[in-house]
Amino acid sequence: MTGLSVVSVPGMAMAHHPMGGMTPGNFMDGLLSGLGHPVIGIDHLAFIVLVGLAAVFLRGKYSAPLVFIGGTLAGCLLIASGTVLPYAELIITGSVILLGALVMSGRKIPTAVYLVIFAIAGIFHGGAYGEAIIGAETTPLVSYLAGFAIIQYLVAIGTGLVAEKMWHASEAAATKPRIAGAVAAGVGVAFFVENVEGMLF
Repeated sequence: MTGLSVVSVPGMAMAHHPMGGMTPGNFMDGLLSGLGHPVIGIDHLAFIVLVGLAAVFLRGKYSAPLVFIGGTLAGCLLIASGTVLPYAELIITGSVILLGALVMSGRKIPTAVYLVIFAIAGIFHGGAYGEAIIGAETTPLVSYLAGFAIIQYLVAIGTGLVAEKMWHASEAAATKPRIAGAVAAGVGVAFFVENVEGMLF
């Protein structure tokens, strides 16, 4: 196993099971698990940050992240209901690379393109979230959904507000969101290579 494997495999496992593999059994367990899931998985966190960075340049910067969050809710419910999403890990890491590249480019991309990416990526990220809640009863399931919806919105909007302040602070500071996009894309590449390696070997 490579050094990259040693780092990334436990991280990916934790991202899918924030309760250590145990299904939340009550309201508080579901809420805490939902709050923790999107931020303990580096690939998921990187994408949420990118959503916040991209939203700064879109119309409806406060509502655009809701498209991604809606996708994650749908994806979670699909997995919880027994639906299988093919090549989920590759699509998740690929979405980080794609969105990171778009943010890094600094180009004017139509809002509709970003929203489509948010929605599709959200379904697969939400599918990964759903693995931690399979078999849960209604109360912890609902609190889990609420928890990860809330934390994702706060992270995305918080990132966007910081990026926007930097953008207006000075011309040099405006490059920092693009640098963050490059870093996030790099994270996506690392996880993508690890997933491909796992499939091949």
